[in-house]
This record gives sequence, C-alpha cells and structure tokens, in this order.
Amino acid sequence: MKASAAIVRNVGGPFVIEDIEVAEPRGAEVRVRMVGVGMCHTDLVARDGFPVPLPIVLGHEGSGVVEAVGPEVTDLAAGDHVVLSFDSCAACPTCDEGLPAYCHQFLGKNFAGVRLEDGSSPLSQAGAVIHGNFFGQSSFGTYAIAHRRNTVKVDKNLPLDILGPLGCGVMTGAGAAVISLGLRPGQSLAIFGGGAVGLSALLGARAVDAGTVVVVEPNAERRALALELGASHVIDPAATDDVLAAVKELSGGGVNLALDTTGIPAVVAVAVETTIAHGTVGLVAVPPPEAMLPANMMSMLVRGTIIKYITEGDADPQTFIPQMITWYKAGKFPFDRLLKTFPFDQINEAAKASEDGSAIKPVLTF
Repeated sequence: MKASAAIVRNVGGPFVIEDIEVAEPRGAEVRVRMVGVGMCHTDLVARDGFPVPLPIVLGHEGSGVVEAVGPEVTDLAAGDHVVLSFDSCAACPTCDEGLPAYCHQFLGKNFAGVRLEDGSSPLSQAGAVIHGNFFGQSSFGTYAIAHRRNTVKVDKNLPLDILGPLGCGVMTGAGAAVISLGLRPGQSLAIFGGGAVGLSALLGARAVDAGTVVVVEPNAERRALALELGASHVIDPAATDDVLAAVKELSGGGVNLALDTTGIPAVVAVAVETTIAHGTVGLVAVPPPEAMLPANMMSMLVRGTIIKYITEGDADPQTFIPQMITWYKAGKFPFDRLLKTFPFDQINEAAKASEDGSAIKPVLTF
C-alpha cells in the first residue's frame, strides 16, 4: 500500500518526506497506521552516522492503530490502539529472563534495516529497497510494519498521539530509576542531566515515592520544570564550584543511587562519588567511542560502589509500558509535561528543536 515516510538518504542529511510502498504484514508482523511518533536522540545518531544502511526510514517511538496483522498474530486485531517499542528475538537466554533489551540479536533486530531472516525490507519505492525495520518499526511514516513482540496494546480512551515516547525515551529514564537501580520508597537519587531521560527518571522516582531527588542540569527552564515535577533540589553546574559537595549537602551526606544521562566522562566522575556506602550508579547515555570510565577505584572499594550501564531501562515493554500508563492514569506520572508536538511535515524542525534543547521530547503527529 502507499504511504508517506521521512527518508534519510545521506549521512547527516535531512529527513525528506517521500511516497513509498509498504508491504502486507507477514508471519508475526503488524501493520500500524501511525498517529504519533516521538523523536529520540538515537534517531539523530542514526541519521548522523551510526552504521545503518541507507536510504532508511527511522523512527522508533511510534503509536497508532492496527490496520492488519500477519497470519501468526492471534491476540491483536484491526482497530486496536498500540504503542511500539524496541525489537527482540523472544528466544535467547536474556529474552527468556525477561531482559529483552539485552537480546543476543539486539543490534541486528534494531539497526540492520532489514528482516534478519531473509534480508528483506517491508518498505520500497518504485521497486527499489528502502530500508526499514528500524527498532522493528521505522515509524517516521504514515504506516509502519512492526512485530507482535514489540507492539503493546493500550486502552482506547488514552491520548494515543502522545503515547509513543513510552516505547523508548520515557521508558529508558523511568525504567533506569525503578527497574535498573531498584529505587525504593524513601531512597535518595541524584540525576545528572534534565533532558527527556533524566526527567523521566524523576517521574519514575516520584511514582514509587522516592525520598530526596536532586537534579543537576544547566538549563534554567529544565531546572524549573524539574522542581514542578517533584525534584527536591536542582543544581546549576555552571554556577556551582563543586557539584559533588552541593549534592552531598542537599542530600544529607550523599545519595543511595545516582543516574548519569549525559555520557560526559567528567560528569560521570562526579556521579560515581555522590553515592553513600553500597550505592549504585547507573549510566544510560552513549559516550564518546574513546571514553574510559573515570572512577577512583579505591574510593569505590571502600564504599562498595556498583556501576551499571543500562539499555532501555532494563524494561520489558509488554509489562512496563502498561505500568507507566497505570501511573499516568492515576496522576502520578505526567510524562506529557515533557512533550512538544509538531506536525509530521515539520520533522526537520522537530529534529532541530531536539538538538538545540528548545524541546525536551518532540512528538510528531499525523
């Protein structure tokens, strides 16, 4: 069938909206008419040179309505409202453990641009291949082919156009705090970086009744929003001579847990030192390729510090997306406060807003 999609044809080039053809779903595939899709930093990284084949349709925080399913899909039907997330094989040891973000085929399933089983793409243009299957969806288009395993059914009374970010960015932040770090009621948390992931971690912390939460963020508007969303304290690192001392003072000597969302080695070095005995530090950002962990090993030894790198918030989308929606419906998880919507044809403006920080989480609507 015909569709419109934003195609990246050159590394670092613009998103260009063109007409394409979308194949019928086969096997356990699902065809979804897109209603909204978030723009994530990973989309921009892929546009700008992360090794994906070109031309390609990116997009991996989709939400929409099921229009058709493959013959192996028995529990979804046309008309169902769904959120799309990352893909996984559902059969390897880590998938069996409920950790699909560490699927043994994660890179291939999410970045190869084709179906791994035969190298085909469900997208084409005048007979030429357009790479798709990005994160098992390629949702920067009016229609996407997803898979049953990364398609999550949601209630029809929810605002479908804004739910897409629950499939990656919001899930990564909230999951990092709640699942990866295991934040418990009353425990303290320091968050370095107040972007979409960092503020989603704050929302997750408040949803589980965390104690003191300190957000370190240079952008004044984001610091103000963090306070509105429940941060106990905010710190402007540009106006503070000693961020480590400030975090310790505001938290009563240090925090139970810390989360870095910046990927900046110097910031990670501070985050590692903010935790008290047997504290855990989570890292979620993509660091520079040559970066080394800037941690003092003796300091870590005497405190029993744990450092954990985190992918997709360690979440299983099939269970954690419904959990976030439950919090949202209860008024405990206002992730919509992080969003700024753009019409789909303004995708390049949305990308610029993400890059210059004028939008925390852009969402394209159809």
